[in-house]
Amino acid sequence: QKVTRSESSQAKKSQHAEEAIFYMNCRAAYLTVLKSSLENIKSKEQLSLVLQQAGRNPSQKTVNKYWTSQTTTLNFDDFCTILKKEKPATKTELLEAFGKIDPDNTGYILHDELYKILTTRGETMTRDEASAIIKQADFNCGGKLDYNKFCDLYMTTSEQCCKTAREKLEVDGRLRQQQFGSQTETSCEGITLPVSKPSPRISRKTDHKLAPTKGDSRTPSRPSSAQSCKASISTTISMGAGSNRNTKLIEPDTMKEWQCAQSKGCFYLEEDGEIISHKYRLHLPQRSTVCITIKPLNVRQVEGKPCHWLSVDTALYILKENETQENLQLVSFTEQQNKEMFGWRGELGSGVYWLLPFTTGCRLKKVKTQITGEAKLVYRGEDGELVLTKEFRAALLDIFETIDLDGNGLLSLEEYNFFELRTSGEKCDEEAWAVCKENFDMKKNELTRQGFMDLNLMEANDREGDPSDLWVTLLSLGYNKALEMTEACPFVIDIYAEKCKPRIKAIYLEAGSWQLNRAVCKSVVNKGEAKVMDGCENIIIYTYKVGRRITSVIENKSDNKVIIHVNNEQSKNCLSNRGLTVFAVEVAPKSMMVSQHVMPLNEQEEWLYNCVHSLL
Repeated sequence: QKVTRSESSQAKKSQHAEEAIFYMNCRAAYLTVLKSSLENIKSKEQLSLVLQQAGRNPSQKTVNKYWTSQTTTLNFDDFCTILKKEKPATKTELLEAFGKIDPDNTGYILHDELYKILTTRGETMTRDEASAIIKQADFNCGGKLDYNKFCDLYMTTSEQCCKTAREKLEVDGRLRQQQFGSQTETSCEGITLPVSKPSPRISRKTDHKLAPTKGDSRTPSRPSSAQSCKASISTTISMGAGSNRNTKLIEPDTMKEWQCAQSKGCFYLEEDGEIISHKYRLHLPQRSTVCITIKPLNVRQVEGKPCHWLSVDTALYILKENETQENLQLVSFTEQQNKEMFGWRGELGSGVYWLLPFTTGCRLKKVKTQITGEAKLVYRGEDGELVLTKEFRAALLDIFETIDLDGNGLLSLEEYNFFELRTSGEKCDEEAWAVCKENFDMKKNELTRQGFMDLNLMEANDREGDPSDLWVTLLSLGYNKALEMTEACPFVIDIYAEKCKPRIKAIYLEAGSWQLNRAVCKSVVNKGEAKVMDGCENIIIYTYKVGRRITSVIENKSDNKVIIHVNNEQSKNCLSNRGLTVFAVEVAPKSMMVSQHVMPLNEQEEWLYNCVHSLL
């Protein structure tokens, strides 16, 4: 067990080190072109240049993918997200590309042929640009281009760009202090605030020294960089084992006469660590007392398979739609708890509301686990026909249960399209749906469970038993190669209304919007305890405990950006969504942002949140 724990610890350290290097490279490239990480990319040309400094060589098509007709600016967080998706080209990939125009594998391409390709195909070059490549002596001779040498020079130049950017960052001590840690892994955009009055809830008590924990021989201290800190403030919250799992949330059983609406949904973890989920519109025809709840969906459990998602924290933010969808106002959020269920009870006026699901990312995050063997999805029966394995059928039934949002046992075209968008990025139109109706079992123009099974079997038959496409579907839905759902969390939302029939409908499947980020910050500011830094009254740290979650928000009321160092070294049995014990965040002027979300690592044991925020 000690060896296993040690290996797990080493793996986590290695993962954190990789993340730290990635963000250092992001920052180095960004600051080669821009003055500050708070400065935005303002044009396609700037985006292309910053990507090149990060060792990428983006095509115009790639740039257009991220800079659309609606784009006006991109921030540092956006840039990090792009770099995670756009991997640098390898020498093997480059050689394969050249190999397509050198079928005889000579290693050379005639200048005339190269010139024609560069100026007439794909994203064409100008004559001068093409001539400049042909004139390079490093990889041209005798009217031919030696593309092996070209690839070597390309890779060297790419690496040199990254190295130069890192060296520039390292030389500048001021920039070195600003290194982020893993800031962009959390959905915490800076939010511009109107000038506000001081909160009456603010406590001006500042603790500069931390009392040692019983049985802990370490000397509590401020962060290691405290010598360079102008001010610091500590927050300590002690929690018992399994505390706050039950509050005064009224059980739905007591509202049997109330009218109810329900919808399911899911949090999905993207490759870059971003979390996406369904977003909902709620319509109330008249004013009514309502009870709104959210909890992980307890789909049918396969014996021997762990249910990772049941421990994932869930929350729901309720926003009122006014004149436009862009103008949403936070009404409340689900802060009352009963075991895994979170809920809110109160009165809502008639109209349209948006329900935005949220999870901190403490429990739903990328974890490197070693899979001993890949699960089998299909096999050939005695008659030679393909058959779905028992394990794959069980997984498909769970998937069907999750994507059947209204829970009627059938998939409508809308429900199926959420599945298609997630797994293939495309929608099924009415014509294609009619073809499905001709070939697969349907009722009332909706796909049955058996029809869904047959659809996946057909996909296996199309590839003659090759499960590659089936695995693409499974991996995009959060399953690993052992058929365990480890990177998704299905949930269910229930709305009870006393005086009218509520209607809920899933509208989007997307990443957390700026409205959600703002709602999270506002909820903490409105409900949490506020502490002002001594000698720096423009910096306020808000801390709010709800259920098993503690969230802290930094508000910067000053006219200048600030860098806040965050240290959790004295915390016990705590899990931060940041994935790091010590990190720093940069907060824009007149804005606020989430510092971190923290949950207990082991709920059966006591946990201590002891966090020091320091102003550098």
